[in-house]
Amino acid sequence: MTDHAHDHAHAGDPAAPGHRRRLAVAFGVGAAVLVAQAVGAWITGSLALLVDTAHVLTDVAGLGIALVAATLALRPPTPQRTWGFRRAEVLAAGAQAAVLLAVGVYALVEGVLRLFEPDEVPGIELLVFGVVGLAGNLVGLAVLAGARSASFNLRAAFLEVLNDALGSVGVIVAAVVIATTGWQRADALAGLAIAALILPRAVRLLLETGSVLLESAPPGLDLGAVRARLLAVDHVAEVHDLHASLVATGLPTLSAHVVVHDACFRDGCAPQVLDALQQCVATEFAVSVEHSTFQLEPAGHIGHETSRHA
Repeated sequence: MTDHAHDHAHAGDPAAPGHRRRLAVAFGVGAAVLVAQAVGAWITGSLALLVDTAHVLTDVAGLGIALVAATLALRPPTPQRTWGFRRAEVLAAGAQAAVLLAVGVYALVEGVLRLFEPDEVPGIELLVFGVVGLAGNLVGLAVLAGARSASFNLRAAFLEVLNDALGSVGVIVAAVVIATTGWQRADALAGLAIAALILPRAVRLLLETGSVLLESAPPGLDLGAVRARLLAVDHVAEVHDLHASLVATGLPTLSAHVVVHDACFRDGCAPQVLDALQQCVATEFAVSVEHSTFQLEPAGHIGHETSRHA
């Protein structure tokens, strides 16, 4: 006998119109900052501003990808794509992280080279473009702040704009040092500081999105504790083939084969067991799993399974 328990009410909607509007506004602001800083990098020849501009470029591209992903997530499921495009946001965040990692490595290498051979950078012009970049980033942060925990995309976008703002602060500090002391290596040091901001975050985001794509259990969900709790449900004799993963932000799933005592099938209590199992994973753990599938089996069924996992 096989029973499935499904609850399709998912927590939050990362593709909600309000979230997409935030992404669209942040994209527009970021594009304006990108143009301004690109002009500034060309005029001043500053490594710090060039790296920060490249960082902004990846952010704007990432925001564009995030906006497309959020729009795709609204498309309904099909028989071939049963989750629709819900995982598009994970792919988008992973792409952002990969590009950001490349930018960080470039900044690190170029910064070290310029420490030995610093270029002449005009401090006042650099200061002007640094302030323009910071102002734009602060606007972007204000737009994204209220929804940064709603999805991988919005979180990635917020963190990237935040690091852009910190990068702009680095540019401003370098500009002030150059304008007041003439020490040109301040520009290279600012570029290295921006790289130090970029690299750890890029690696962390890559690991998080990679974990989702590898179907790892959702962070915070202890499958050992889940198994122990399921075994404590009345009439349950064994639990195997227990799997949990994260389809997208706010959408964890769980499935398991549950062996129940044969008398449970004869007495008609299987539906109650199924309800108890579903209620357990939906309400008793730090990660609420509202989309669960349980296969109830008699003890003798295990000999007919072609494969079995933990």
